[in-house]
Amino acid sequence: MSRSAEPLALESAEPVTLRRAQFVVEGMDCSDCARRVEDRLGRMGGVRATASNTGERTVTVEYEPDLVEPGQMRAALGRLGYLASVRDSREALDSHRAGVWRTAFAARTYASAGCFAIALVSLWAGLTDPARLFFLASALVGGWNFMPVGFRALIHGALDMHVLMTFAILGAIGIGEPLEAAAIAFLFSLAELLEQFSVRRAHDSLRGLMSLSPERATVLRDGEETVVPAEELRPGERILLKVGERVPVDGTLIEGAATLDASAITGESVPVDCAVGDALMAGMRATGGFAVVRVDRPRDESTLARIVQLIEDAEARKSRSERFVTRFARVYTPAVTALAVLVATIPTVFLGAAFDLWFERALTLLVIACPCALVISTPVAVVSGLTAAARHGVLIKGGEILEELAGVRTIALDKTGTLTYGHPVVTDVDVWDDRPVVELLGKAAAAERRSEHPLARAIVRGARDRGVDVDRYSVSAFEATPGVGVTARVDGEPISVGGEALATGMEAADRVTEMREAGKTVVVVRFDGQPAGMIALADRPRAESREAVETLARLGIRPVMLTGDDPVTASQVAGALGISEFHARLKPDEKLEWLERVSPDARPTAMVGDGVNDAPALAAAGVGIAMGAAGSDVALETADAVLMGDRVERLPYLFRLARMSRRVIHQNVVASILIKLSLAAAVPFGLVSLVAAVVVGDLGASLGVTANSMRLAGVRPRVRP
Repeated sequence: MSRSAEPLALESAEPVTLRRAQFVVEGMDCSDCARRVEDRLGRMGGVRATASNTGERTVTVEYEPDLVEPGQMRAALGRLGYLASVRDSREALDSHRAGVWRTAFAARTYASAGCFAIALVSLWAGLTDPARLFFLASALVGGWNFMPVGFRALIHGALDMHVLMTFAILGAIGIGEPLEAAAIAFLFSLAELLEQFSVRRAHDSLRGLMSLSPERATVLRDGEETVVPAEELRPGERILLKVGERVPVDGTLIEGAATLDASAITGESVPVDCAVGDALMAGMRATGGFAVVRVDRPRDESTLARIVQLIEDAEARKSRSERFVTRFARVYTPAVTALAVLVATIPTVFLGAAFDLWFERALTLLVIACPCALVISTPVAVVSGLTAAARHGVLIKGGEILEELAGVRTIALDKTGTLTYGHPVVTDVDVWDDRPVVELLGKAAAAERRSEHPLARAIVRGARDRGVDVDRYSVSAFEATPGVGVTARVDGEPISVGGEALATGMEAADRVTEMREAGKTVVVVRFDGQPAGMIALADRPRAESREAVETLARLGIRPVMLTGDDPVTASQVAGALGISEFHARLKPDEKLEWLERVSPDARPTAMVGDGVNDAPALAAAGVGIAMGAAGSDVALETADAVLMGDRVERLPYLFRLARMSRRVIHQNVVASILIKLSLAAAVPFGLVSLVAAVVVGDLGASLGVTANSMRLAGVRPRVRP
């Protein structure tokens, strides 16, 4: 499998109307084919960008509809010898791996196999002439999968797998070996089918993501429920969401309540309860409740659609290993072909050896020269790794990022929102008079209920989490003073809630100092002008952060915490998580400077942040990883990898997957090269036949590297008990 070196991209000074079309291209089986297809389409006026995927036999084109039409592109590819058909997005979704076995290519393979079987039976029965006839038919029918494109490639001066197979089949027929010709045609066609099947299996996770978005939705129009295609939904419309249904588009819950399962998108294993005002993503599944959802984005602009598009674009980016393999194949194939010419000519012309014998050995070298297993060795592993990560809520933007992640030895972690929850929670409540804790916390929360300050919301939330009925208190004369706090009458009693400056007296001051030194924010509560108690708040570390940090350290990755918070708070969080190195009071540009200082190291440095205020650091790091980015445009666009939920424990999984992917890629490349070179070295000594070259050098090697790559689908996050 091969793809273009870069993803679809467009830079233009003038806004133009662009459309995207995807073509299924029969016969586009190798990197040379893909390059030839892209070059031909790229020379057409109006074509702005192309991206090919030989595993799927597709090429995606961005074009100006005023200048060129899909029909013209199909005709241009037809003149190259390729049969192309337009595939729309729904057809792309519906194409399952079983469809591989129902193509014209497959039909010719079946016919070749049938003729080959009849020929073998005829040969066993002593019917030599019919056997030769059926062997010949098998060779020509199966060879038709390669010959038309091979002839076209030869006309254009290209030396690809189609040319090599065409020479091998016709050469075997020419020296009177129809059995070998039939074996080459049938076995090579079968190998191609199995390769297509295996590669499509690697893409199944991506198809699974696409299928999360339902085709139809129930919309409320003029007071009536109407079922419409999801593509017709427009922002502002209201849709009904019932138990068992999936959210068709990004939206906001405006009526009712529902429990939603977002595991397929964010990797969050526990369904979440959603209430009015909560944002919903396309692909979430309702497991309980009933809700009315306001449409916020069209279907093709949803978070799920953007994730799928980013994965497809990522697959179009070649990793370093893939670029190496492509360069190697361009040298290897002509070199082995030249060796085949020498094998056919030197023994027969200069040594008087039998022509048929050495010509057959030369044909065997041509078969071995086909670099199929080598070419697919890296892309299949990359696709398996990318799609496996996506199924577990991790978006990786390309094979090159996967390889970079494998080499990371230092990871910089933002504190707020990454290692911690990112919002304050009530940790301590002190009472300095004789009233109950519940009364002090409840009245303070009642007074803060009308405030929009983050600390006020945290106090209200903390009171309710402790079972306090905040709504039972009547509030009047509310007034908020920025930088000071709030005053009000709660059940007729004057109350003020504000900063630690409201604390008076040695005991209160000492307690405030103790809380502050522990890295907590203190809010003092006064009743009728007298200090009555205090509420301490802090941004707590995530429950899973310490385990994630410890696992990263066991993987040999040095964790460093970067934060804009004060040193006391930073020290408290770092100590709680077992992080020995941290840097506090850093502004965004200072985080950037720190990364630039450590970046000259031989190994890349990763940066993990929230994708908004850490955007400069994410962009500057060797690998930028955005946390909690489900629905965040900034994070999706800025970071190299995205953890779609607030799941810091996915970090060790990300690095384990990257390292295993690198190992699999190296294994595939080395095994492919060794198999090919070993077979090529054995051919001049008569140790490898034509059939063995196809079975071992192509069919066996291709299936071997594909099966090895598919192991990546089994790499899963380790779930804590």
